Amino acid sequence: MNNRYEWNNLLRFIAVIVGSIVSLGCIYLSFYIKFAGDIPARNFRAFEDSYLWIFIGFIVINILFGTYIFYNKTLLDLFYFTMLSQLVLTIYMMALTYAGSWLTFPRSVILINFFVGTFGMFIYNSLVYWAYHRIRGKKKILVVGEEQSALNAVRNFDLMKNRRHEVTHVVLSNFFHNVRENASEVDIVYVVGNIEESERVKIYEYLTAQNKKMFLSPNFQNLMMVKPNIMNFEDESIIEVSPFKISAEEELIKRSIDIIVALALIVITSPIMLITMVAVKLDSPGPIFYKQERITKNQREFNILKFRSMKVTAEQDSGPVLATSNDARVTKVGRTIRSLRIDELPQLFNVLKGDMSLVGPRPERPFFVNQFKEANPYYSLRHNVRAGITGYAQVYGKYSTDFNSKLNFDLLYIKNYSLSFDFKLLFQTVKILFDKVSSRGVEEPEQEVQTDWSDYQDKVTLIQ
Repeated sequence: MNNRYEWNNLLRFIAVIVGSIVSLGCIYLSFYIKFAGDIPARNFRAFEDSYLWIFIGFIVINILFGTYIFYNKTLLDLFYFTMLSQLVLTIYMMALTYAGSWLTFPRSVILINFFVGTFGMFIYNSLVYWAYHRIRGKKKILVVGEEQSALNAVRNFDLMKNRRHEVTHVVLSNFFHNVRENASEVDIVYVVGNIEESERVKIYEYLTAQNKKMFLSPNFQNLMMVKPNIMNFEDESIIEVSPFKISAEEELIKRSIDIIVALALIVITSPIMLITMVAVKLDSPGPIFYKQERITKNQREFNILKFRSMKVTAEQDSGPVLATSNDARVTKVGRTIRSLRIDELPQLFNVLKGDMSLVGPRPERPFFVNQFKEANPYYSLRHNVRAGITGYAQVYGKYSTDFNSKLNFDLLYIKNYSLSFDFKLLFQTVKILFDKVSSRGVEEPEQEVQTDWSDYQDKVTLIQ
């Protein structure tokens, strides 16, 4: 297959730079609309004095939002990211004009630019999105692994709204021989599940020699090798496996930012919290806040704080039960505040207390933690860091994602931790407020759709 053209970091950076120029053009157009073509020099001078900072702000905002990372986006996703980045840019510009004393920069122009910029940038971003798909094209995938793991992988790709990745071949046995015979027919080979080590090594060596792109499933052995430290002793190089933890220095910086941001968000969201308190009280009898035992760093138990979204008697008869989609226990107000994630706002006080962080693995209840630890011996590793209000699994997964998949997200987050990664996840958390799937509970058993290979017989070539 032709792997000549790639959407690499250089092309992505060029797209961001050109996008920032387009954004400045949208601001100029907003001036033109506001003043009907007769732009006062003193007002336009404020724009000229600040355009470099707007240019830089656009780049930073869109990098944090990941606007130009297209591999898993639909056009609707692209619109959300464009609109949200423009909203943040609008707030940034307002703060910038005050900080820089460019008070002659009309606020009306900034407001007009939110709409003009969203429209203009969406057109530009759509053109870049189209170019991305032209450059990369549709990618054919060969899945290699034991039957159930391979079926799960095929199902996952089939459920993706973005159809750029297509599973065309599946190898279920005699792995190395069948990979060698069929690798030339695909662009990517995805190795999943447990394959005998010597067989797996031969597959890796062959694909590396053929310069074939590989995907690997996030099993624990693969997760261990993420972000290794390279050490040299005389003439020997050694790979040191990094632990699933955050260094003390990074933890101190993370904690300081948690306190500052949590205080700021409490002030900003206080009107929303006051309205929610009144709505919860009027909607159903019971307390406004809901406390529940959860597990955080070092297996420590704490009481998480939320706005109550369920009836007081929700678990009197059933005991601890995971929330489900269309859960009858949820109140009318509760359904709204859950969909908008407003019920999570009181957790900002948990952050101030040190029970939680802004970003980290979502805390689970002791009842479920004990079950998950029995099912997966690596589950406790997620408790090497503070639990978070949002996290990698919440941004890129779904509420209904099973605990093993969420654990993989959490362990990848810990392994790849950086301050910029935290900010990126905080920015991208805003997007899931618009995603109804992300705010649902787990699917009811009777709603689960069971699939087998017969569902894919016309799409996939099975190789035994």
